Amino acid sequence: MALRAVLFDFSGTLFRLEHDALEEHGDLMRALTAPVGVAEGLTPEMEELWLRRDLDAEVHRDVHVVALRAAGLTEPGAALAFYERLVSAAYWRAYPDTVEALRTVSEAGLRVAVVSNTGWNVRAVLDRFGVSHLVDEVVLSYEEGLIKPDPKIFLLACERLRVDPSEVLMVGDSEEADGGAAAVGSRVAIVEPLRTAERPTALVDSLRKHGIIPV
Repeated sequence: MALRAVLFDFSGTLFRLEHDALEEHGDLMRALTAPVGVAEGLTPEMEELWLRRDLDAEVHRDVHVVALRAAGLTEPGAALAFYERLVSAAYWRAYPDTVEALRTVSEAGLRVAVVSNTGWNVRAVLDRFGVSHLVDEVVLSYEEGLIKPDPKIFLLACERLRVDPSEVLMVGDSEEADGGAAAVGSRVAIVEPLRTAERPTALVDSLRKHGIIPV
């Protein structure tokens, strides 16, 4: 069946958290923004909250602050300040082919959605890079009460785009989370969540592989 829509993951797919002010904490950032797994240094109770952090904005903030303190950011206010950088549009960078990929899908007449497990509003990043007009729907876990790979979040995105799941390509960086789209009959393309400078064409390559961009 021909494709009529593309769902894109946000972090590690279209954009990546990168900023000179965060370079000294690179390993910590990667752990905190990983799509799966639990941050180190959390109590069993906090580990449970960590696993559901993307369902509630306040929980997302509070459990990240605890994790950051456990990682060594113990000076007063330091953990919260670091968290505020994590959710600031100014600290996110687009992959080199993000704009091209979104524009190509939109100009091909396909519908576009960003589907993200997150506890903050990533629309500010889309606005900052001037691509909001290329995205028809933004489906965020904390707003919907659903987390990938729950099939319901993919079905919800398809419903809002008015397409059948079999007509959809899901592009993401996590086989575990984004790969869940296969359960509803969608195609899946996985890209590596490398640094932006190290992954110049993965998005357009995925679109080409699935026939959205001519070979």
